[in-house]
Amino acid sequence: MKNTRRNFIKMSALSAAAIPFANISADPLQVNKSDVNKPIVLSTWNFGLVANQSAWEILNKGGRALDAVEAGVKFVEADPKQKSVGLGGRPDRDGRVTLDACIMDEFSNIGSVACLEHIVHPVSVARDVMEKTQHVMLVGDGALQFALSLGYKREKFMSDETKKEWKEWLKNNSYKPVINIENHDTIGMIAMDASGNLSGACTTSGIAYKIHGRVGDSPIIGAGLYVDNEIGAATATGHGEEVIRIAGSHLVVELMRQGNSPTQACKIAVERIIKLQEIRGKNVRNIQVGFIALNKKGECGSYCIQSGFNYAVYDKTGNRLLDSDFSVK
Repeated sequence: MKNTRRNFIKMSALSAAAIPFANISADPLQVNKSDVNKPIVLSTWNFGLVANQSAWEILNKGGRALDAVEAGVKFVEADPKQKSVGLGGRPDRDGRVTLDACIMDEFSNIGSVACLEHIVHPVSVARDVMEKTQHVMLVGDGALQFALSLGYKREKFMSDETKKEWKEWLKNNSYKPVINIENHDTIGMIAMDASGNLSGACTTSGIAYKIHGRVGDSPIIGAGLYVDNEIGAATATGHGEEVIRIAGSHLVVELMRQGNSPTQACKIAVERIIKLQEIRGKNVRNIQVGFIALNKKGECGSYCIQSGFNYAVYDKTGNRLLDSDFSVK
């Protein structure tokens, strides 16, 4: 009798000890690799269609997601017609165009630059920070000197049209930039390649006529972008201060870890922003924030505060622009 009881207790203890290890090794999303929708790339706003095209050329040939997202956002950075990214970026209130960007790969390697001037492709400088230094972020003059040391060309920014807009804005001298959908068209891109690996990139010139030195969410890993190769990836666009306040993209990924779909995760994050706005006595109709997300099954989704945000998705069924669902009706 004693031996039976002793054996029962021993076996029970061994079984209980084994449970945590079983949970750790389990696939959080229970992904059947044969059912994964890959490769796939998605990006913010309507210029995401052309950005996706550049990324897809790499993904469709079996290329790495990291290379795809860099190539995709670089296409937009180089377009002077895009008024809030790269070469076409709007200036701060002092007439200086400062750019922010970050990038993250499947191994949680990260690189970022903020308040970078004169360089068309801040996302590539961010990747160089990731791959060629021991740091994760360089800012201002230090970021510029680093880029120049690697052979990046110093460019003159601000077209005549953009300079004219800035001078018109200066006449009011209000230093209160309007926060609207047109004023912060960050391009965020996340992708999964044919090997099932995730990467993401984010780049912007930030809010037009901002205080010099202002940095939003776009270059901040966990706010404007986050990638977890076991779970999924997310990126944000809109009023960066509010995204930073909730560590938005990291929150979306963690919500997917808990079993939420990409759309559900984005919605919960948006609702948290709205709740904090209400607590702080702010009018949520004065801001816009949108998230896009992708999980390891190749499922994607989005959600935003108010109407007007769209995002582009490119997979084996083609490249398309989708309107995001929103909260404030």
